[in-house]
Amino acid sequence: MKKKYIAAAAAAMMVLGALTGCGSGRDIGRDAALEAALNDAGVNESDTTRLKVSEDRDDGRKIYEIRFDVAEKEYDYEILASDGSVISSDIETNENYAAPSDGTASQNGTAAQDGAAGQNNTSDTNSAQSQNSAQGNSGASSNTQQNSGAGNANVAISMEDAIGIALARVEGATEQDIRIELDYDDGRYKYEGEIIHEMIEYDFEIDANTGTILEWSVERD
Repeated sequence: MKKKYIAAAAAAMMVLGALTGCGSGRDIGRDAALEAALNDAGVNESDTTRLKVSEDRDDGRKIYEIRFDVAEKEYDYEILASDGSVISSDIETNENYAAPSDGTASQNGTAAQDGAAGQNNTSDTNSAQSQNSAQGNSGASSNTQQNSGAGNANVAISMEDAIGIALARVEGATEQDIRIELDYDDGRYKYEGEIIHEMIEYDFEIDANTGTILEWSVERD
């Protein structure tokens, strides 16, 4: 009888081990998952911007969600953690992409933020910013677009200034790391966008007439 119990216990452990293996399995790790996605895309990590790797589960399986940009291409991958196989891949083209500038947006970030803080001091300041809005909203940044619902809005804060305000909050980020658009919602114009820098995603909303940051959230995996 004792031998039967031992045999039954051993069999139960084998079944449990098999089920556990199916549920979690071998994990290749983030670096290997990223390498699998890059190899499938045929690009080098040094060529990417807005790179982010996060973990998730799908049908009981652990997966890595990987997103990155290379020039005008935006890549989204799901990689199976157990063996590095590609579950899904999606490639989109950013139609508003243009070759990046020399980083003037990030260099002017602090100045733009300071300017926004003193927005209401003089009418001359608002007038100058309104004149600059046409250039900012035309897509001067490589990663910007204007929401069709905003039309040719006459706003006090140009898109370039909004980029500077946002980038000033993320040390080391450049305009290649940002996506931003002008939108009209709840009776006000605002810039909505995201920054992905060093695997961290920042989502924001900025008032297009005062430069006030309405929303700011940070997502770490």
